[in-house]
Amino acid sequence: MKRGRKTNEANSSSSEDTAGKESKRHKVAEKKTTVVQSPDWANLLQDIILQVFQYLPLLDRAHASQVCRSWNQVFHMPDLWRCFEFELNQPATSNLRTTHPELIKQIIKRHSNHLQYVSFKVVDSSKESAEAACDILSQLVNCSLKTLGLISTARPSFMDLPKSHFISALTVVFVNSKSLSSLKIDDTPVDDPSLKVLVANNSDTLKLLKMSSCPHVSPAGILCVADQCHGLRELALNYHLLSDELLLALSSEKHVRLEHLRIDVVSENPGQTQFHTIQKSSWDAFIKHSPKVNLVMYFFLYEEEFDPFFRYETPVTHLYFGRSVSKDVLGRVGMTCPRLVELVVCANGLRPLDEELICIAERCKFLSAVGLGECEVSCSAFVEFVKMCGGRLSQLSIMEEVLIPDQKYSLEQIHWEVSKHLGRVWFPDMMPTW
Repeated sequence: MKRGRKTNEANSSSSEDTAGKESKRHKVAEKKTTVVQSPDWANLLQDIILQVFQYLPLLDRAHASQVCRSWNQVFHMPDLWRCFEFELNQPATSNLRTTHPELIKQIIKRHSNHLQYVSFKVVDSSKESAEAACDILSQLVNCSLKTLGLISTARPSFMDLPKSHFISALTVVFVNSKSLSSLKIDDTPVDDPSLKVLVANNSDTLKLLKMSSCPHVSPAGILCVADQCHGLRELALNYHLLSDELLLALSSEKHVRLEHLRIDVVSENPGQTQFHTIQKSSWDAFIKHSPKVNLVMYFFLYEEEFDPFFRYETPVTHLYFGRSVSKDVLGRVGMTCPRLVELVVCANGLRPLDEELICIAERCKFLSAVGLGECEVSCSAFVEFVKMCGGRLSQLSIMEEVLIPDQKYSLEQIHWEVSKHLGRVWFPDMMPTW
């Protein structure tokens, strides 16, 4: 009897243990089932969805907006439409990307008052694409843009339009945007009266103005901007708009310190363009007022047109020669550009630039970037140039083909010598073999 009772008790205890284990298994299974359940995507916080949408390309964002009503509401939130780039071309003649016409209609209808940072990128050279950009501009009557960029990746585009049509569309933005701070309108038919409208409505907020290759603007037009837009910090224009009066206006006590001034010195017709000379006193006043300004100058001149330049000290910091430049001009650069930080020379000719490079190394104490294209230099002079500049040359580019071996250095030896003085491994650039 006792044995039977013990056996029954053991069996009962075993059954209870089994039942307990089964119960635990069910609970664990329930927990696992709860963990793997799919979340309710439609009920995600809109702030989280908004953050996700901000990282998605427009097309992916549009597809995601079709998931549910909540996501579609996020798709139309103002924060997602403050910044937009319209890409325009003619699909019938181009395979490049373009903003779909239906999307443009939707933006104008629902989001024009949300737009703040807008650019129009004409990716072909067609007049039709530029007209489309103007049509969109003219409809932004409810906008309050902070930045506007008109970009032509292929010329002439905007310059092909009737000036009145372009000015009318641009004026809509100038009048309605009372806080425009950045304006990029290179290669456009903007003119003096339209700049006056810009100044009348945005003089307190304009900080950046890029308007190179705008033939309808006069020195008086750009002077009007400098006289009244005292917060202007960055300016890019062609040399024919630069004047002593403009530099003095930018140097007035009312004007903030300019941070970046880019000047394009361009000649389309050799021998027919007359370039004026800026007085040294004007440059001195400008640098005294803005001592840390980056003065960038791009030269696209023929050799006989350089006479007005580099005759006395010029405060240029970044200097680019897009066409061949003579030994004489480069020698004057070394004598007159003590603030030079970067120098790029496309071509020089067949006479080595040994003395000119040594002069630049001696006098340009801030030089840190040099690029030499078709410019012959002896290996000894090049090594001496690098030795004088030392480790401050963070960028150094020259083709191996233009280095002339001499009694002191061969092409094999120059790599080691230059690397030693730079404090890092350096090789000359090689001409591609394909």
